[in-house]
Amino acid sequence: MNSEVPLIVSNRLFLRLANQDDICKIIKFYRDNQIFFTPWHRQWAEEFLTESYWEKQVEKDFQGFKSDRSLKLWIFDKDNPEYIVGNVNFDNFVRGASHFCFLGYNLAEAQQGKGYMTEAVKIAIHYVFEELNLHRLMANYMPNNQRSGHVLKRLGFVVEGYARDYLLINGRWEDHIQTSLINPNWKPS
Repeated sequence: MNSEVPLIVSNRLFLRLANQDDICKIIKFYRDNQIFFTPWHRQWAEEFLTESYWEKQVEKDFQGFKSDRSLKLWIFDKDNPEYIVGNVNFDNFVRGASHFCFLGYNLAEAQQGKGYMTEAVKIAIHYVFEELNLHRLMANYMPNNQRSGHVLKRLGFVVEGYARDYLLINGRWEDHIQTSLINPNWKPS
């Protein structure tokens, strides 16, 4: 595994772990999109939109990467590097006989329909497959979130199943479509 903190770059975007200087930007990202994200997210902790919460979370995310448990990337616009476009998260790394994790992502409401999420997830997957040598990514989406389903389909994810009452989203148990993507270049350590 490559333990150097990544800076992943595409034509329009760059992705990286957050640092303490990003906390105000992260809070603004979630405040600006709170209503838009509500149908797709678990309920936020009461302190979610506070600096103290994000000071701890940024450190936790850094430690998660360093200990090979997760990779939480924030998406920035190259033309406006102070602006967070969204995030791409790879969680719950399992090694051993599996080498898999779960993929999740968010995109600002104002940036929908511009291809940013496909661009960001594509380069993030390349990094996770090539540098972190994960074999399998799993991503789940609610059946009524067709935008997310289309992103995954464009990236080559294959539908594997349907999970009833899979996640508690906004106070309700929601069904999810389960998908995966396999790393064709995976190499044993």
